Amino acid sequence: MNTPNKLTLLRIIMIPFFVLFMLAPITGAADKWIALVIFVVASLTDTLDGYLARRDNLVTNFGKFMDPLADKLLVCSAMICLIDVGSIPSWVVIIIIAREFIISGFRLIASDNGIVIAASWWGKLKTISQMLMVIVLIADLGGIFDTIGVILIVLATILTIVSLVDYLWKNRQVISMQD
Repeated sequence: MNTPNKLTLLRIIMIPFFVLFMLAPITGAADKWIALVIFVVASLTDTLDGYLARRDNLVTNFGKFMDPLADKLLVCSAMICLIDVGSIPSWVVIIIIAREFIISGFRLIASDNGIVIAASWWGKLKTISQMLMVIVLIADLGGIFDTIGVILIVLATILTIVSLVDYLWKNRQVISMQD
C-alpha cells in the first residue's frame, strides 16, 4: 500500500464525514463550511495522489481502478447532497451518475479481459469541472457566484457526456470482445 493509494483510501474515508456535515444539523451555519473544507481537502488528495504516483513511478492497477472510483464516490455523494439542499437539478445528477455507472461497468468488462483502462484527459476535465461546480454550489455565495454555479453545472454536464462518448469510442474494442 503506497502513499498514493493511501491518499485514495483517505479520500473515500472522508466521504461520510462530508455527507454528515452537509446534511445533519451539527454546528449550525458552520456545517456547510466544514463540509466545504472536507470536500476541498478530499479533492486535493486526488491531485496529490496522481502527482505522487507518476513522479515516484508508483502507478498500480489498484490505483488505476480505485482513484477514479474514489472520485466518483466523492463527487456523486456531494451532488446527491446538493439535490437535497436544492442547489442542483436532479436530472443533471442522474446524467452524471449514469455516466459513472456506464464507465464502471465498462471497466469491469475490460478487467475481465485483462485490460486496465486509465482515465482520459476528458475524464480528468470532467472531474475537475464537477469538483469546481460542487465547491461553488456548497459555498453558495450568491450574486455572480450563482451565475458561475449555473455555468459550471452546464459545463460539467457537457464534459460528462463528451467524456462518456470519448471513453466508449476509444475503447470500443472492449465491447467487441463480448461477442
